[in-house]
Amino acid sequence: MSKKRVGKQTLRLQNPPCIAYSASVGGKMEADGPLAGSFDFLSADSYFGAKSWESAESAMLKKCFDLVLDKAGLTAEDIQFIFTGDLLNQCVGSEYAVRESGVPLFGLFGACATMSESLALAAMTLDGGFAETVCAMTASHYCSAERQFRLPLAYGGQRTPTAQWTATAAGALIITNAGEGPYITHVTPGKIVDAGIRDAANMGSAMAPAALETICAHLADTGRAPDYYDRIVTGDLGLVGHRILLELALGQGYDLGPVSADCGMLLFDRETQDVHAGGSGCGCSASVLVGHFLPKLKNGELKRLLFCATGALMSPTTAMQGESVLGICHAVAIENTKDPV
Repeated sequence: MSKKRVGKQTLRLQNPPCIAYSASVGGKMEADGPLAGSFDFLSADSYFGAKSWESAESAMLKKCFDLVLDKAGLTAEDIQFIFTGDLLNQCVGSEYAVRESGVPLFGLFGACATMSESLALAAMTLDGGFAETVCAMTASHYCSAERQFRLPLAYGGQRTPTAQWTATAAGALIITNAGEGPYITHVTPGKIVDAGIRDAANMGSAMAPAALETICAHLADTGRAPDYYDRIVTGDLGLVGHRILLELALGQGYDLGPVSADCGMLLFDRETQDVHAGGSGCGCSASVLVGHFLPKLKNGELKRLLFCATGALMSPTTAMQGESVLGICHAVAIENTKDPV
């Protein structure tokens, strides 16, 4: 174990697994956004042929799972484990999506950090020799998230300037022990950070300190500077949280500005789409990683990426009880070589 631990918080994988195949699915808002061309499938039907928003989320994730299997030339029987989660209570969106697959399931809740959590656990499972081919995926749906966490859409409630727009999107990745890359080389699991933010519509402010904690831990553990990476990608801090992260990082001696990017700021066009501070939701960082960043890694435009999805850990119950919104961030280093410096 000591050979795989680096510093206090980071794991260095001895047999870095490969992100072999990926797929992403989006909805109508995503089709109108700047990354529309990066999706494998975009639906003009927000229900995805289902009868409710919640079942639509499951149908969307199932579509994404089927797409990535098709691209890989695999069937569900070829997958040893699925690591997935969503924003719905008890992760029912994911569970109904894969109920017919027959694949052992690890259901996860990391809020918007679920994609990095699923990637981290999938990579550790492969590196540990417990599987050869696994799937990491997640999804979110704007309408189901609004119904669960905020107000019914028909209510027409006013959204604050710090609010973010939950992506109707899904991302899925097939991770294997064989392949030509890119590879997952390091994992830095995040700690819960309580910034004392009690405004559930200000998730960026709640998550930014958690992103800082994990990024600083990763850099300190590995001895790397921020510019070791072509991109340090957070998701989904949005405009407010991203600004806070950059300011806080400077206070710790790290200038993240030249390499920093945020999925919540990339998925939508804030000038033409009414998303306020940007995008959010499990599907936001998942689809941006899959459709926008992974192709750049595969074609060599990017060589090293630190993917740091961030989550606001809360529920309607805790919000109504006046509890603070907890933040968490998990970092996954994705590189074009198995033997990074």
